[in-house]
Amino acid sequence: MLDPSWKPTLSALIQPPASLLLMIPAGLWALRWRRWAGRLMISLATLGLWLMCCSGSAQWLQDHVLRPPSALSAPEIRALMRAPGTPPTAIVVLGAGRHRLSPEYGSSMLTQQAMVRLHYGVWLARRTGQPLAYSGGVGWGQSGETTEAETAARILMDDYGSRLRWTESRSRDTRENAERLVPMLQADGVRRIILVTHASHMPRAMRAFRDAAGRQISIVAAPVGFVTNDESGLLDWIPSSYGYRLVHDALHEVLGLITGN
Repeated sequence: MLDPSWKPTLSALIQPPASLLLMIPAGLWALRWRRWAGRLMISLATLGLWLMCCSGSAQWLQDHVLRPPSALSAPEIRALMRAPGTPPTAIVVLGAGRHRLSPEYGSSMLTQQAMVRLHYGVWLARRTGQPLAYSGGVGWGQSGETTEAETAARILMDDYGSRLRWTESRSRDTRENAERLVPMLQADGVRRIILVTHASHMPRAMRAFRDAAGRQISIVAAPVGFVTNDESGLLDWIPSSYGYRLVHDALHEVLGLITGN
């Protein structure tokens, strides 16, 4: 059985841009035997690399392939507020990585994506009165002793003056987030989870938490970080570093849905 620590490396090789870049030398080699095949491979790789860097591609993948739930509306948020008769609820923020050491702070720090999720979780907690949970350990491709959940707990106390009710710090991926956190919440009588993660990640996260919770806990999607049409139509299809990051994240989620991870 393949060592799980190889997951980040295999994922990086399978999904673009690595797979597209590997097509170019393969196409050059094919030119020696089948010129049409070699030219086709090089052309497809070039087109793929262009689209890989366009924010329009990311939005298309989000809207037509991943199809995440809509953002919570104001009435939906009001319905989640703590009140007599409402089920015991936890706002669950899923981790998105941490830097082992951030020199300017002299300590570990959450990645930009993780901070977006944490901030929205705090925002929801203050409007609904529901307690917070954070799930995240040390990822397969990471090192260091301080876990992501521990880092989030410190940031929450230092910067927001709040505490996490639950801290799950052993998980290394989305499925482990669910498998390790759900029993912890069930033991405390939680019957409803408000799940906070990025929109592109939400379909995979919902699947994992529904599998772990069964019918005992209901799951409410609270997606954040949607890809939106902020530029003119033409700029959406011009390559940029921003577009590359968005497409890379979307393709990572597509691959995770296909493989069941």
